[in-house]
Amino acid sequence: MLIKKTTVISVFALLTTAACQESTQSSFTRKVSDYVLVEIEKPDLSDITDNGKEVLNLYRFIADEIDAIYWEQYFGRKAPLLDAIDDPFQKSFAEINYGPWDRSNGRSFVEGYADRPLGAGFYPADMTAQEFAAFDDPDKNSPYTLIRRAADGSLETVWYHDVFKEHIDKIASYLKAAADITIKPSVKKYLLAKADAFRTDSYYESAMAWLDMDDSKMDLVIGPNEAADDQLLGIKRSYEAFVLLKNQARTDELMRYVSRIEDFQQDLPGDPAYKTFQPGAGSNIFSCNALYYAGKANAGIKVIALNLPFDADVQRDRGTRTILLENIINAKFNHIVNPTGQVLLESDFREHLSKDAFFWNIVFREVAHGLGVKETVNGKGSVEDALGSVALTLEEIKANTAGILLVSKLQNHYDIHNLFTREDALTTFFVSLVRSERFGEGSALGRANIIIYNYLQEAGAFKRKESGQYTLDFSRMEAALSDLTALVLKTQATGDRAFANYFENCYSMRSDNYDADLMNLGLEKIPVDIRFK
Repeated sequence: MLIKKTTVISVFALLTTAACQESTQSSFTRKVSDYVLVEIEKPDLSDITDNGKEVLNLYRFIADEIDAIYWEQYFGRKAPLLDAIDDPFQKSFAEINYGPWDRSNGRSFVEGYADRPLGAGFYPADMTAQEFAAFDDPDKNSPYTLIRRAADGSLETVWYHDVFKEHIDKIASYLKAAADITIKPSVKKYLLAKADAFRTDSYYESAMAWLDMDDSKMDLVIGPNEAADDQLLGIKRSYEAFVLLKNQARTDELMRYVSRIEDFQQDLPGDPAYKTFQPGAGSNIFSCNALYYAGKANAGIKVIALNLPFDADVQRDRGTRTILLENIINAKFNHIVNPTGQVLLESDFREHLSKDAFFWNIVFREVAHGLGVKETVNGKGSVEDALGSVALTLEEIKANTAGILLVSKLQNHYDIHNLFTREDALTTFFVSLVRSERFGEGSALGRANIIIYNYLQEAGAFKRKESGQYTLDFSRMEAALSDLTALVLKTQATGDRAFANYFENCYSMRSDNYDADLMNLGLEKIPVDIRFK
């Protein structure tokens, strides 16, 4: 059922009444149901040795310790929060969000807790950016320190490995045990390097060892990896873990694109001066099935691909690894993307929805994370340092827009040997964009998708009809995506924080279309995302 924008208010009133009639048990029933339960199928371990199975068990133990750290890092102590919640649906929603704050907007949904501070648990809740700037301690800028109040009320830095020492010691012990068991020298080297990294908060060597570990059927992606939770300064990285099994046949198919990474860099639109970064020659692309998520990876919206490490020195010296989480990609297409397209597209465009296109759009979105620039071209330091908290939003925009441009160009020449067209790629991208707007403006990814949507709307790339359904103009869409990619690359390369902040504020406002789409998808009970049984 679809609704017109003009009837949103009246339908909302009816929907609210109906919801009250349907469930007197909990106001959180609908919030929890927005995350559809997906069961990760039991993996085929027939070609994994007994040693390998023991290593996998240890990986799971490591991931559980990462999960415990993340609760403390992002919010605080888990047990007192959950034990105080009587409503089982509210408790489930707190578990989904890893705290009392709704990740879509940062608002508290548990009585007694204020809304999420921009710096989450990384800084004192009352610390201002000005106070941080005046704090004279070089360690404050490390991605691996927390900022706390000393006894006299002043600021002090504490290293992650000191704050979370009890968990870190267990993780290091499990890593060394797995290293003793594995028969793969590359895996042993990585696991031992990772153990040292956790104890010292120095991750360069372990990242290099991880990129060298390309002959294992299993993978453990762990660490404080990305700074998305730090919306105050965009510095502090969150702990997360993925336990993965490689799909070797699909990986072999993907790897033939690695040698063309420099060509993809030059294919990006805009001034060549803003595409000077040379990715390391050791980049690779894997297709994996996810077995387990923990920590930041499992909080709120589940990622469907990775491009790591974020360390610009490692990216320059060795490259990056792109990992496609194939079973999670399929689950999101089946449960969310395709149903969203059936609701929001006019009938002539629904035929362009494609699971293959969705997969390859994600492939090149992650490839695009390693393109562009990592250092400003005018002496302002790294892009992250120059742009601050807005850096991640622009990075998400770049990856999404540059990725789909690369897919579109490749398919114009039938360069991806799957049965989908440029139109399929653009249509599937647009539907995924709209469904991702539902992540909300409370995250960098949500803001990035809202910005892209508003930019495309301004360019006339689509029309939303009174029925609530969309028609697309593929030529205008491609041109607008090219312009937006070039604009973001320029902003990153020049480190223009003032423009970046202006641009984010100007284009990240939710529109009437957004609210109407949200209502339509809610009426059709299309989930926002997935969670795991």
